[in-house]
Amino acid sequence: MSDTSSAVLAPRPGPAAPGDPHHARRWLILVMIGLAQLMVVLDATIVNIALPTAQQALDFSTDDRQWVVTAYALAFGSMLLLGGRLADLFGRKRAFLIGLAGFAAASAVGGAANGFEMLVIARAAQGLFGAVLAPAALSLLTTTFTDGRERNRAFGIFGAIAGGGAAVGLLLGGALTQYLDWRWCMFVNIVFAVVAFTGGWILLHNQRAESRPKLDIPGTITASAGLFALVYGFSNAETHSWSAVSVWGFLAAGVALLIAFVALQARVERPLLPLRVVVDRNRGGAYLAVFMLGIGMFGIFLFLTYYLQQNLGFSPIVSGVAFLPMVATLMITATVATSLLLPRFGPKPLVTLGMLIAAGGMVWLTGLNAASTYSHGVLFPLMVLGAGIGLSMAPSMNVATSGVESSDAGVASATVNTAQQIGGSIGTSLLSSIAANAASSFVADKPRTPQVMVEASVHSYTTAFGWAAAIFLVGAIVCGLLLKPGPAEQGEAAVHL
Repeated sequence: MSDTSSAVLAPRPGPAAPGDPHHARRWLILVMIGLAQLMVVLDATIVNIALPTAQQALDFSTDDRQWVVTAYALAFGSMLLLGGRLADLFGRKRAFLIGLAGFAAASAVGGAANGFEMLVIARAAQGLFGAVLAPAALSLLTTTFTDGRERNRAFGIFGAIAGGGAAVGLLLGGALTQYLDWRWCMFVNIVFAVVAFTGGWILLHNQRAESRPKLDIPGTITASAGLFALVYGFSNAETHSWSAVSVWGFLAAGVALLIAFVALQARVERPLLPLRVVVDRNRGGAYLAVFMLGIGMFGIFLFLTYYLQQNLGFSPIVSGVAFLPMVATLMITATVATSLLLPRFGPKPLVTLGMLIAAGGMVWLTGLNAASTYSHGVLFPLMVLGAGIGLSMAPSMNVATSGVESSDAGVASATVNTAQQIGGSIGTSLLSSIAANAASSFVADKPRTPQVMVEASVHSYTTAFGWAAAIFLVGAIVCGLLLKPGPAEQGEAAVHL
C-alpha cells in the first residue's frame, strides 16, 4: 500500500510547483471549477422537480418518465473513467471546455424538446459531456492547489458543493418550474456553462501528460460496458421485479465485466485505471466512503421530497427551501473538516464519525408519521444529516485524489465521480424497491382508505430511511477499518504539474 496520499494533507505551507501557471490565479480558478461542478451535481435533481410538468407538456407516460433521469445516469456513470483518462491524455483545460460546451448544447436541445425522444436524447448527451467535464474539474482542482493548507480549504468548498448541490437543484428547480417554465431547468445550465467556459478560457493553461500513450481500448470497453450494465440493471429494478432477467441479468453481466476490467488493468502496460490509484488504503477507503454516502444521500432527497410535497403539501419551491438548513450545516462542516480537522486528525476519525452521525440522522427520520410536521419531524434530523455528510464527504474527496501523479489526476478524479454516481444510482433503485415493498405489505390486510394510504406512504419512507441508516453504519465500520489512523505526515504536496 502506498503512503503518498498523506503528503498532500500536510498543514505546513509549501511552494508552488515549478512552472505552475495556475498558482497566482488559483482562487479564481476555484470559483470557475465550483460553478461547473455545481451545474453537474444539481442537474441530477433539478430535472426531478420539473418532471411532472414536463410529462404533462410533452404527453409521455409515467413508465417513460424514469428514462429522463436514467438516460443521464447511464451515460454519465458508464463514461466517467474514459472521460477522466481523456483529460489526462489530451489536456485538462481542453476536456473542461469541451465538456462545458457540450453540456450547454445538450441542455439547449433538452429545453427546446418537442417530444419525449428528443428530451431523453438530450439528457443522455448531458450525461456524456458531464462525464468529460466532472473529472476534468476535479483534476484541475487537484493539480492547481498543491499547498497543504490551501488544498484542504479548497476541497472543503468543493466538497460542500458536491454534497449540497443536489439540494440546491431541488430549490432552483422548484423556483424555475413554479415561476417560469420547466424548460428553464434545462436552459439555466447554459448560463452556468457560459460563465465557467469564459473563466476557463481566460484562466487555464492546457496541461497533459508528457507522453501520449495509446488509450486502453479493452479496458475502456469492459469498464464502460460494465458500469452501463450495472446502472441499467439497478434502474430496471425500480419498475421490475428483482427476479426479472432485465434486472439480475444486467447486474450479473456488469459484475462479470468489471471483474474482467480489473484483471485487464493488472496486465496491460498503459491501463485505463492504474491499480496504483486504488490500492492505497486511504484512497481505497475514501472511494468506498463516497460510494456509500452516494447510496444514502440520494435516498434523503428522493423520499423527503415525496414526503414534503405529498404529505405536508409543500410547493416545489418551498420543498427546496426546506433543504437549506441541511445545505448550511453541510457546507460549514465540510469546510471546517478539511481546513482544520483533517490535517490534525487524518481522515479515519472524520469519515467514521461523519457516517455515524449521518446514520443517526437517518434513524431520527424513521420516527416520522402521518401527524409529523416539518419543524417537529424533519428540520433537526436534516441538519444532523448535513453535519454528518459534510464531515465525511469533503475529507473523502480530498483523500481520494491525494498523492496521485499528475498523469493520473484525471482518472483518479473520475473514480471519485464514478463512485458517487454509481452509489446514487444503486441507492435510488434499491431504496425505491424497498419502499414500494414496504408500502404493499402495509396495505395488504387493510382497507385502502385515504388515511391508510397516507400511513402506507410514510411507512415506506421510514423503512427506506432505516435501510439508509444501516448503509451508513456499514460504511462507517468498513471505511474505519480501511483508512489509516493518525494525522497526515508533514511534507510538501505530492501532486505536481
